[in-house]
Amino acid sequence: MHSTLATQLGLTCPIIQAPMAGVSTPLLAAEVCKAGGMGALGLGSVDAEGGRKAIRAARALGASCLNANFFCHQPTAIDPAKAAAWLSALTPEFARFDATPPNELHEIYLSFVSDPARPEMLLEERPEVVSFHFGLPSTEVIAALKTAGITLFASATNIDEARACMHAGMDAIVVQGIEAGGHRGCFDPDAKDDAQSTLVLLAQIKPHTDLPLIAAGGLMDGADCARALQAGADMVQLGTAFILCPETSADAGYRAAMASDAADNTGFTRAISGRPARALPNAFTAWGATQQLESPGYPHTYDAGKALHAAAKAKGDHSYGAHWAGSGAGRARSLPAAQLMAALTAEIAQHS
Repeated sequence: MHSTLATQLGLTCPIIQAPMAGVSTPLLAAEVCKAGGMGALGLGSVDAEGGRKAIRAARALGASCLNANFFCHQPTAIDPAKAAAWLSALTPEFARFDATPPNELHEIYLSFVSDPARPEMLLEERPEVVSFHFGLPSTEVIAALKTAGITLFASATNIDEARACMHAGMDAIVVQGIEAGGHRGCFDPDAKDDAQSTLVLLAQIKPHTDLPLIAAGGLMDGADCARALQAGADMVQLGTAFILCPETSADAGYRAAMASDAADNTGFTRAISGRPARALPNAFTAWGATQQLESPGYPHTYDAGKALHAAAKAKGDHSYGAHWAGSGAGRARSLPAAQLMAALTAEIAQHS
Protein backbone atom coordinates (compact mmCIF):
# COMPACT_ATOMS: atom_id res chain seq x y z
CA MET A 1 0.00 0.00 0.00
CA HIS A 2 1.46 3.33 -1.04
CA SER A 3 -0.05 6.79 -0.80
CA THR A 4 0.02 9.64 -3.26
CA LEU A 5 1.34 11.88 -0.48
CA ALA A 6 4.27 9.53 0.15
CA THR A 7 5.03 9.46 -3.56
CA GLN A 8 4.92 13.23 -3.82
CA LEU A 9 7.40 13.47 -0.96
CA GLY A 10 9.73 10.93 -2.54
CA LEU A 11 9.17 8.25 0.11
CA THR A 12 9.15 4.52 -0.48
CA CYS A 13 6.94 3.70 2.51
CA PRO A 14 4.05 5.53 4.23
CA ILE A 15 5.74 5.81 7.64
CA ILE A 16 6.40 9.09 9.44
CA GLN A 17 8.47 9.14 12.62
CA ALA A 18 6.72 11.44 15.07
CA PRO A 19 8.53 14.67 16.00
CA MET A 20 9.03 13.93 19.69
CA ALA A 21 10.53 17.06 21.26
CA GLY A 22 13.30 16.08 23.64
CA VAL A 23 13.52 12.50 22.34
CA SER A 24 13.86 12.63 18.56
CA THR A 25 17.35 13.38 17.26
CA PRO A 26 18.94 14.27 13.92
CA LEU A 27 20.37 10.73 13.79
CA LEU A 28 16.95 9.12 14.31
CA ALA A 29 15.41 11.33 11.62
CA ALA A 30 18.20 10.49 9.19
CA GLU A 31 17.93 6.74 9.79
CA VAL A 32 14.17 6.82 9.20
CA CYS A 33 14.71 8.78 5.98
CA LYS A 34 17.34 6.35 4.74
CA ALA A 35 14.85 3.53 5.33
CA GLY A 36 12.33 5.20 3.02
CA GLY A 37 10.18 7.05 5.54
CA MET A 38 9.92 10.62 6.80
CA GLY A 39 12.18 11.60 9.69
CA ALA A 40 11.11 14.34 12.04
CA LEU A 41 12.59 16.83 14.47
CA GLY A 42 10.58 18.16 17.42
CA LEU A 43 11.75 21.78 17.45
CA GLY A 44 9.12 23.33 19.69
CA SER A 45 11.56 23.54 22.59
CA VAL A 46 14.45 25.24 20.78
CA ASP A 47 15.01 28.69 19.30
CA ALA A 48 15.66 29.48 15.65
CA GLU A 49 19.37 28.76 15.80
CA GLY A 50 18.79 25.54 17.69
CA GLY A 51 16.36 24.49 14.98
CA ARG A 52 18.79 25.42 12.25
CA LYS A 53 21.54 23.37 13.90
CA ALA A 54 19.27 20.31 14.19
CA ILE A 55 18.08 20.54 10.58
CA ARG A 56 21.63 20.86 9.29
CA ALA A 57 22.79 17.98 11.48
CA ALA A 58 20.02 15.74 10.13
CA ARG A 59 20.88 16.74 6.56
CA ALA A 60 24.56 15.93 7.15
CA LEU A 61 23.55 12.47 8.40
CA GLY A 62 21.49 11.74 5.31
CA ALA A 63 17.95 13.02 6.05
CA SER A 64 16.28 13.44 2.68
CA CYS A 65 12.65 14.11 3.64
CA LEU A 66 12.60 16.04 6.89
CA ASN A 67 9.65 17.21 8.98
CA ALA A 68 10.37 20.17 11.29
CA ASN A 69 7.68 20.43 13.96
CA PHE A 70 6.67 23.44 16.09
CA PHE A 71 4.25 24.33 18.89
CA CYS A 72 1.59 26.92 18.01
CA HIS A 73 -0.02 27.36 21.43
CA GLN A 74 -1.61 30.68 22.26
CA PRO A 75 0.72 32.50 24.69
CA THR A 76 -0.79 33.32 28.07
CA ALA A 77 0.48 35.57 30.83
CA ILE A 78 1.54 33.92 34.05
CA ASP A 79 -0.84 34.28 37.00
CA PRO A 80 1.45 34.99 39.98
CA ALA A 81 -1.04 33.60 42.50
CA LYS A 82 -1.44 30.31 40.62
CA ALA A 83 2.29 30.03 40.18
CA ALA A 84 2.97 30.64 43.87
CA ALA A 85 0.36 28.08 44.94
CA TRP A 86 1.76 25.51 42.51
CA LEU A 87 5.33 26.00 43.67
CA SER A 88 4.21 25.78 47.29
CA ALA A 89 2.45 22.47 46.59
CA LEU A 90 5.60 21.14 44.91
CA THR A 91 7.90 22.14 47.77
CA PRO A 92 7.61 18.80 49.64
CA GLU A 93 8.47 16.93 46.42
CA PHE A 94 11.60 19.03 45.94
CA ALA A 95 12.47 18.51 49.60
CA ARG A 96 12.68 14.76 48.98
CA PHE A 97 15.83 15.54 47.01
CA ASP A 98 17.25 18.26 49.26
CA ALA A 99 16.16 20.90 46.74
CA THR A 100 13.82 23.87 46.59
CA PRO A 101 11.51 24.87 43.75
CA PRO A 102 12.35 27.88 41.56
CA ASN A 103 11.33 31.28 42.91
CA GLU A 104 9.25 32.02 39.83
CA LEU A 105 8.12 30.32 36.62
CA HIS A 106 9.11 31.32 33.10
CA GLU A 107 7.78 30.85 29.59
CA ILE A 108 10.47 28.33 28.68
CA TYR A 109 9.08 27.58 25.20
CA LEU A 110 8.25 30.55 22.99
CA SER A 111 5.30 29.73 20.76
CA PHE A 112 5.95 29.62 17.01
CA VAL A 113 3.14 32.16 16.60
CA SER A 114 5.14 34.70 18.64
CA ASP A 115 8.56 34.17 17.08
CA PRO A 116 9.40 35.69 13.67
CA ALA A 117 12.91 34.24 13.79
CA ARG A 118 11.85 30.62 13.31
CA PRO A 119 9.77 31.16 10.14
CA GLU A 120 12.69 33.14 8.72
CA MET A 121 15.04 30.26 9.54
CA LEU A 122 12.71 27.80 7.83
CA LEU A 123 12.64 29.89 4.66
CA GLU A 124 16.43 29.66 4.60
CA GLU A 125 16.78 25.97 5.54
CA ARG A 126 13.70 24.72 3.68
CA PRO A 127 12.91 21.35 5.23
CA GLU A 128 10.56 19.37 3.02
CA VAL A 129 7.78 19.50 5.62
CA VAL A 130 6.91 21.87 8.44
CA SER A 131 4.24 20.70 10.88
CA PHE A 132 2.29 22.37 13.66
CA HIS A 133 0.94 21.20 17.03
CA PHE A 134 -1.52 22.98 19.37
CA GLY A 135 -2.81 25.24 16.61
CA LEU A 136 -1.85 27.14 13.47
CA PRO A 137 0.44 30.06 12.63
CA SER A 138 -0.66 33.26 10.90
CA THR A 139 -1.93 33.33 7.33
CA GLU A 140 1.15 35.36 6.38
CA VAL A 141 3.56 32.73 7.71
CA ILE A 142 1.58 29.92 6.07
CA ALA A 143 1.64 31.74 2.73
CA ALA A 144 5.39 32.38 2.94
CA LEU A 145 6.20 28.75 3.74
CA LYS A 146 3.97 27.47 0.96
CA THR A 147 5.48 29.92 -1.52
CA ALA A 148 8.88 28.50 -0.59
CA GLY A 149 7.66 25.05 -1.65
CA ILE A 150 7.41 23.63 1.87
CA THR A 151 4.66 21.07 2.54
CA LEU A 152 2.60 21.89 5.64
CA PHE A 153 1.01 19.49 8.14
CA ALA A 154 -1.02 20.29 11.26
CA SER A 155 -2.51 18.05 13.92
CA ALA A 156 -6.22 17.85 14.69
CA THR A 157 -7.96 16.09 17.57
CA ASN A 158 -11.52 16.75 16.36
CA ILE A 159 -13.50 17.71 13.27
CA ASP A 160 -13.51 21.44 14.06
CA GLU A 161 -9.71 21.52 14.27
CA ALA A 162 -9.54 19.56 11.02
CA ARG A 163 -11.75 22.16 9.34
CA ALA A 164 -9.46 24.91 10.64
CA CYS A 165 -6.51 23.08 9.09
CA MET A 166 -8.35 22.85 5.77
CA HIS A 167 -9.32 26.52 5.74
CA ALA A 168 -5.79 27.58 6.69
CA GLY A 169 -4.30 25.85 3.64
CA MET A 170 -2.57 22.86 5.21
CA ASP A 171 -1.41 20.21 2.75
CA ALA A 172 -2.22 17.30 5.08
CA ILE A 173 -3.79 16.72 8.49
CA VAL A 174 -2.30 14.62 11.28
CA VAL A 175 -5.32 12.88 12.81
CA GLN A 176 -4.31 12.51 16.46
CA GLY A 177 -6.31 9.90 18.32
CA ILE A 178 -6.61 9.67 22.08
CA GLU A 179 -4.13 6.75 22.09
CA ALA A 180 -1.23 9.03 21.10
CA GLY A 181 1.62 9.58 23.52
CA GLY A 182 2.75 13.01 24.59
CA HIS A 183 0.76 16.19 24.35
CA ARG A 184 -2.74 16.27 22.95
CA GLY A 185 -2.72 18.61 19.99
CA CYS A 186 -5.91 20.38 21.13
CA PHE A 187 -6.03 24.00 19.98
CA ASP A 188 -7.79 24.87 23.25
CA PRO A 189 -6.57 22.64 26.10
CA ASP A 190 -9.47 23.72 28.31
CA ALA A 191 -12.24 22.89 25.83
CA LYS A 192 -14.16 19.62 26.09
CA ASP A 193 -12.15 16.82 24.50
CA ASP A 194 -14.22 14.20 22.68
CA ALA A 195 -11.26 11.84 23.15
CA GLN A 196 -11.91 9.88 19.96
CA SER A 197 -9.75 6.93 19.01
CA THR A 198 -7.51 7.28 15.97
CA LEU A 199 -9.67 5.13 13.69
CA VAL A 200 -12.95 6.72 14.83
CA LEU A 201 -11.56 10.23 14.34
CA LEU A 202 -10.21 9.24 10.94
CA ALA A 203 -13.69 8.05 9.94
CA GLN A 204 -15.22 11.31 11.18
CA ILE A 205 -12.82 13.59 9.30
CA LYS A 206 -12.38 11.71 6.02
CA PRO A 207 -15.82 12.50 4.49
CA HIS A 208 -15.21 16.22 4.97
CA THR A 209 -11.92 16.69 3.17
CA ASP A 210 -9.88 15.64 0.17
CA LEU A 211 -6.66 16.43 2.02
CA PRO A 212 -4.29 13.55 2.81
CA LEU A 213 -4.79 12.25 6.34
CA ILE A 214 -2.02 10.94 8.57
CA ALA A 215 -3.14 8.56 11.32
CA ALA A 216 -1.39 9.05 14.66
CA GLY A 217 -1.99 7.38 17.98
CA GLY A 218 -1.46 3.85 19.28
CA LEU A 219 0.27 2.55 16.15
CA MET A 220 3.07 0.24 17.24
CA ASP A 221 3.55 -2.35 14.51
CA GLY A 222 2.83 -2.94 10.86
CA ALA A 223 -0.51 -4.60 11.57
CA ASP A 224 -1.68 -1.42 13.35
CA CYS A 225 -0.41 0.67 10.45
CA ALA A 226 -2.13 -1.53 7.86
CA ARG A 227 -5.46 -1.16 9.67
CA ALA A 228 -5.13 2.62 9.64
CA LEU A 229 -4.18 2.68 5.97
CA GLN A 230 -7.08 0.37 5.09
CA ALA A 231 -9.39 2.69 7.06
CA GLY A 232 -8.44 5.58 4.78
CA ALA A 233 -5.24 7.06 6.15
CA ASP A 234 -2.74 8.14 3.50
CA MET A 235 0.21 7.75 5.85
CA VAL A 236 0.86 6.72 9.45
CA GLN A 237 2.83 8.48 12.17
CA LEU A 238 4.54 6.55 14.98
CA GLY A 239 6.32 8.00 18.00
CA THR A 240 6.24 5.65 20.97
CA ALA A 241 7.32 2.80 18.70
CA PHE A 242 10.67 4.57 18.21
CA ILE A 243 11.47 5.54 21.82
CA LEU A 244 13.61 2.48 22.54
CA CYS A 245 15.68 2.89 19.38
CA PRO A 246 19.32 3.59 20.31
CA GLU A 247 19.21 6.70 18.11
CA THR A 248 16.78 8.56 20.42
CA SER A 249 17.89 10.70 23.35
CA ALA A 250 15.66 8.89 25.87
CA ASP A 251 17.70 8.47 29.03
CA ALA A 252 18.22 5.29 31.05
CA GLY A 253 15.32 6.04 33.38
CA TYR A 254 12.92 6.57 30.49
CA ARG A 255 14.07 3.35 28.83
CA ALA A 256 13.71 1.39 32.07
CA ALA A 257 10.19 2.75 32.58
CA MET A 258 9.29 1.75 29.01
CA ALA A 259 10.41 -1.80 29.80
CA SER A 260 8.36 -1.95 33.03
CA ASP A 261 4.70 -2.66 33.78
CA ALA A 262 4.11 1.11 33.56
CA ALA A 263 4.15 0.78 29.78
CA ASP A 264 0.81 -1.03 29.93
CA ASN A 265 -0.83 1.67 32.04
CA THR A 266 -0.31 5.02 30.33
CA GLY A 267 -2.63 7.88 31.21
CA PHE A 268 -3.11 11.61 30.98
CA THR A 269 -1.61 14.24 33.25
CA ARG A 270 -1.36 18.02 33.30
CA ALA A 271 0.94 18.10 36.30
CA ILE A 272 4.19 17.88 34.36
CA SER A 273 3.69 20.55 31.69
CA GLY A 274 0.34 22.25 32.24
CA ARG A 275 -1.30 20.69 29.16
CA PRO A 276 -2.91 17.25 28.92
CA ALA A 277 -0.36 14.65 27.82
CA ARG A 278 -0.29 10.85 27.84
CA ALA A 279 2.60 9.47 29.89
CA LEU A 280 3.90 6.44 31.70
CA PRO A 281 2.69 6.49 35.32
CA ASN A 282 5.38 7.54 37.78
CA ALA A 283 5.85 9.49 41.00
CA PHE A 284 5.14 12.79 39.24
CA THR A 285 1.87 11.66 37.65
CA ALA A 286 0.84 10.12 40.98
CA TRP A 287 1.48 13.45 42.72
CA GLY A 288 -0.52 15.24 40.03
CA ALA A 289 -3.49 12.93 40.54
CA THR A 290 -3.76 14.12 44.16
CA GLN A 291 -3.81 17.83 43.35
CA GLN A 292 -6.92 20.01 43.27
CA LEU A 293 -4.95 23.08 42.21
CA GLU A 294 -5.21 24.57 38.75
CA SER A 295 -1.78 24.54 37.16
CA PRO A 296 -0.14 27.81 36.04
CA GLY A 297 -0.63 26.77 32.41
CA TYR A 298 1.67 25.81 29.57
CA PRO A 299 4.61 26.10 29.33
CA HIS A 300 5.12 27.77 32.72
CA THR A 301 4.15 24.61 34.60
CA TYR A 302 6.79 22.74 32.63
CA ASP A 303 9.46 25.04 34.07
CA ALA A 304 8.70 23.62 37.52
CA GLY A 305 8.37 20.09 36.14
CA LYS A 306 11.78 20.16 34.52
CA ALA A 307 13.36 21.56 37.67
CA LEU A 308 11.84 18.81 39.81
CA HIS A 309 12.97 16.11 37.37
CA ALA A 310 16.50 17.54 37.39
CA ALA A 311 16.58 17.56 41.20
CA ALA A 312 15.36 13.97 41.40
CA LYS A 313 17.66 12.74 38.63
CA ALA A 314 20.66 14.29 40.38
CA LYS A 315 19.88 11.96 43.30
CA GLY A 316 19.50 8.93 41.05
CA ASP A 317 15.68 9.01 40.97
CA HIS A 318 14.14 8.90 37.48
CA SER A 319 10.51 8.78 38.58
CA TYR A 320 9.77 12.47 37.99
CA GLY A 321 10.57 12.53 34.26
CA ALA A 322 8.28 13.50 31.40
CA HIS A 323 8.01 9.94 30.16
CA TRP A 324 5.55 10.56 27.34
CA ALA A 325 4.21 7.36 25.77
CA GLY A 326 1.17 6.14 23.88
CA SER A 327 -1.32 3.46 24.80
CA GLY A 328 0.67 0.71 23.10
CA ALA A 329 3.95 1.48 24.87
CA GLY A 330 4.33 -2.06 26.18
CA ARG A 331 4.78 -3.26 22.60
CA ALA A 332 7.73 -0.99 21.80
CA ARG A 333 10.73 -2.80 20.37
CA SER A 334 14.34 -2.09 21.28
CA LEU A 335 15.73 -2.09 17.75
CA PRO A 336 17.95 0.23 15.73
CA ALA A 337 15.75 2.54 13.65
CA ALA A 338 16.74 0.90 10.37
CA GLN A 339 15.74 -2.53 11.66
CA LEU A 340 12.49 -1.20 13.10
CA MET A 341 11.63 0.47 9.79
CA ALA A 342 12.36 -2.76 7.92
CA ALA A 343 10.13 -4.71 10.30
CA LEU A 344 7.30 -2.17 10.04
CA THR A 345 7.47 -2.11 6.26
CA ALA A 346 7.41 -5.92 6.04
CA GLU A 347 4.50 -6.13 8.49
CA ILE A 348 2.49 -3.55 6.57
CA ALA A 349 2.98 -5.57 3.38
CA GLN A 350 2.02 -8.76 5.19
CA HIS A 351 -1.24 -7.29 6.52
CA SER A 352 -2.27 -5.30 3.45
